[in-house]
Amino acid sequence: MNVLFAGGGTGGHLYPGIAMAAQLQKADPKVSVLFAGTAAGIEATEVPRLGYRIHLLPSRGLKRGRSLRDLADNVGVLADFVSAVMQSMSLIRRERPDVVVGTGGYVSAPVLLAAQLMGRRTLIQEQNAFPGLTTRLLARRATELHLSFEESRRFFTRGKGVFVTGNPARSFEAGEPGAARRRFGLEPSRPTMLVFGGSRGARSINNAMLGFIPKLSGKVNLIWQTGSLDFPRIEKEVRPSDSLWVAPYIEEMGPAYAAADLVACRAGASTLAELTNLGKPSILVPYPYAAADHQRHNALALVKAGAALMIEDSRFGGEDALGTIMETLGNHGALERMGAASRGQGHPAAAAELAARIIALSKH
Repeated sequence: MNVLFAGGGTGGHLYPGIAMAAQLQKADPKVSVLFAGTAAGIEATEVPRLGYRIHLLPSRGLKRGRSLRDLADNVGVLADFVSAVMQSMSLIRRERPDVVVGTGGYVSAPVLLAAQLMGRRTLIQEQNAFPGLTTRLLARRATELHLSFEESRRFFTRGKGVFVTGNPARSFEAGEPGAARRRFGLEPSRPTMLVFGGSRGARSINNAMLGFIPKLSGKVNLIWQTGSLDFPRIEKEVRPSDSLWVAPYIEEMGPAYAAADLVACRAGASTLAELTNLGKPSILVPYPYAAADHQRHNALALVKAGAALMIEDSRFGGEDALGTIMETLGNHGALERMGAASRGQGHPAAAAELAARIIALSKH
């Protein structure tokens, strides 16, 4: 069985493909896996590091501005797209994949289009509640379309071959909260909040937490991942204690999730998949500049389900936000209800289910 994955640019588009590839290898050690990506994306280094082959294509996004420079750049983008489609056709003729899987990002479109024009079976895996442009344009001709949110169905007119399978995400073993808190040097009996904004951090969230700490100290435990950019500044302003653990990056997210009664974070698709698989209640602060405002759509899907609260990025540092944090952490019943609703939105077997669908398609 030969499978070609197309997707990347960011980890959110790459790692679902990595998770599916790993599951395919478990099911069939002889499977041949190839990734298509771009030299500028995370996949260029991460895919070889993980031991997979990758073919790099010229693909980039259209500029949204209307200046002469943007228009001129877009001529080059379109030329690259045509070249990428032609190169993808050549790649498909050479590799003869049984199934082509698209997981989003600029490179996904030319590879999926080439595969569809050549009559190959294609599977699209969409991570976000508001589907990306590639998914919306190519879903009609895809053999199967797999969504992460039930709300996404409304964007598609086709009825058959559409599944809500969830978003493949990292898996973590459930840990005992008290032991996990002690691991971070925290008082185990206090309510605990995990705060993070990604590996590089989220400045608005970090600035808000700096203002909150004097009022939370001694009442609430904080496990705070600042990201690499802000940590040098933050470590000069706060001191770790038995109610505060702070670092640029959390190496072991499993214990951090286990320790937390509540999580405050961005609303990226991979993060929400981890939260729901673990049944964690959350306060979501969508990144306001995400493409097509997709983080807001992701957050609203969990809010609608009763699994999360949402606070706008511009309001997260205010007294109302602090009040929401304190009220939520102090309401054990509300946390339990949110946690149950969160678990109800999870798809912990997503990678295995998608791998099974890929295998089934390869046999048709």
